[in-house]
Amino acid sequence: MSHPTPETLHITRESGVMRVVIDNPPVNVLSLALMAELRTLLAGLPEDADTRVVVFESADPEFFLAHVDFTLVDDPAAGDPTAGAPAGLNVFQALGEALRALPQVSIVKLTGLARGGGAEFVAAADLSFAAIGRAGLGQIEALGGIVPGGGGTQYLRDRVSRSRALEIVLGADLFDAETAERYGWVNRAVPAGEIDAFVDRIARNIANLPEGTIAAAKSALPPADLSAGMLLEHAAWASQFVKPAAEKLIRGGLAAGVQTREGERRLEDLMRAL
Repeated sequence: MSHPTPETLHITRESGVMRVVIDNPPVNVLSLALMAELRTLLAGLPEDADTRVVVFESADPEFFLAHVDFTLVDDPAAGDPTAGAPAGLNVFQALGEALRALPQVSIVKLTGLARGGGAEFVAAADLSFAAIGRAGLGQIEALGGIVPGGGGTQYLRDRVSRSRALEIVLGADLFDAETAERYGWVNRAVPAGEIDAFVDRIARNIANLPEGTIAAAKSALPPADLSAGMLLEHAAWASQFVKPAAEKLIRGGLAAGVQTREGERRLEDLMRAL
């Protein structure tokens, strides 16, 4: 099956495994363009009988998906976040739900930082593996006066329990690979020097399973129905996003250097200082 050629995604295929390399410099923010390309890719995959496993990784060794683009606060194209999304979802939630609904097995190879919408994408994947000493995960929305709005609250509760989800959301810290593994946020923390070979092996092994095995396993282990929680999450996010405090903090973050490479390395400290 043919797919459109995106600008922020580099796609290769081999023996039933599709590799999607995210490349949106300088720090791989989830821009409108990147989200549109991801949604287009995900929409076509259910009809792609030749692909059994999809591996997502980053062209930037330091950043997987930084977070949703802060500059959307000034972008009229962002518009209504529910416009164009399936009923009961906003466009950010729709991205994660499309990933969760794939008939293929989705794998995230996390070798850098993933915050906000990036962390939500990691949690929406079927499997996620994080490089020790290099990977980091954080739901940092509270530092901007909002809460996760792309499924993060629901994915976290499903994966790590309510109490740990509250710690992640309200503490807004950056979690290392080993802590994320212990919490259940990722499947496994893998030594950085071994993660490429590890993910390659598990992707090939799954892709080489007998016909029908992946479909049977995914039908026996369907993703949880989070529809009611998604409505609650969107209402909570929207109620905070319209407040002046949120706009002030988001603009302050941009002014402080968030979305530059150095700023992203110190994001939590920068936002707490506002």
